[in-house]
Amino acid sequence: MNIYKLLVVTVLVAFFASCGNDSKSDNDLFSVTIKDHKKGYTASEVVDVEINNKKNKTIDSIVYFMDSERMVSSEENKETKISLKGQKLGIRAVRATIYSEGDTFEVKKDIIILSSIKPTLYTYKILETYPHDIEAYTQGLEFKNDTLYESTGQYKASSLRKTDYKTGAVLQKVTMADAYFGEGLTILNNKIYQLTWRENTGFIYNLSDLKKTGTFVYGKSKEGWGLANDGKMIYKSDGTEKIWTLNPNNLSEIDYIQLYTNTSKIPKVNELEWIDGKIYANIYEKDAIAIVDPTNGAVEGVIDLTGLKAKVTQHAELNVLNGIAYNGEKNTLYITGKNWDKMFKIEVVEQ
Repeated sequence: MNIYKLLVVTVLVAFFASCGNDSKSDNDLFSVTIKDHKKGYTASEVVDVEINNKKNKTIDSIVYFMDSERMVSSEENKETKISLKGQKLGIRAVRATIYSEGDTFEVKKDIIILSSIKPTLYTYKILETYPHDIEAYTQGLEFKNDTLYESTGQYKASSLRKTDYKTGAVLQKVTMADAYFGEGLTILNNKIYQLTWRENTGFIYNLSDLKKTGTFVYGKSKEGWGLANDGKMIYKSDGTEKIWTLNPNNLSEIDYIQLYTNTSKIPKVNELEWIDGKIYANIYEKDAIAIVDPTNGAVEGVIDLTGLKAKVTQHAELNVLNGIAYNGEKNTLYITGKNWDKMFKIEVVEQ
């Protein structure tokens, strides 16, 4: 290409680019404002919103949304109330569609919705102690017909195991390929679902013989950490404050909740267990389990398990508490950790 042609192309590109940027963005014209704005709102509050009309354009009507859910509409630009009751917790977007002078504009403002209740605090009593493989880097733990299934992690050492929980004996073991770091598991419809950490891959096995039958991939979730199910849907943590709901037919991500108390979010959500309509979630690097409302992410209770790790053999590879199993006994959990040589049957007691 000669210099003349190159100059022509450059001029044309600059011209069309300038035409494309000629109009102002919606944010230059409007913004969402919230009366008495705060860092966080509880799910029991009502917020007053209106539009900051920066260029004094004529506003015909406004429709407000919470993320994609239509909430309320307003003629002209009137202060409008939006109830947060029943909304999921966490970072949410108050969106406004503005109809003005024959055009449509979209603006939004993020808010944080907190739980409207203070979590109940629980402690524990040890009922029984069982042996546990000290080399098992526990990532997932779940009972099925009084048999305990366990997923273990670490590259070149990850596995899926069928165990006798009373003796700690490994009845059957599937060793994962060296490239995979095993994570959480859950059992649904005679299938075992197992996550990997950063490999964006999950595995499916027959419950009867632990034969691998398929794989699945993740969507927007960052990583694979914990799994649980409610008998119909599957729930997945990814190491953030989010728990994702998965379609049990194809394991695609449908939606998510964010874990929040009445004051703050709960990050690094790890191993999961479904118990009596609630999600029990290990909090990574904390000796605690959060009891979570699966409909909105509210942390309704916290089980303080301080001191449990000190009761296992102390050694160089000893790692954090991780592993919650429920076997149908009221207020009773089975708890272990990464490279712990014991598993504890505990009673959960309100403080």
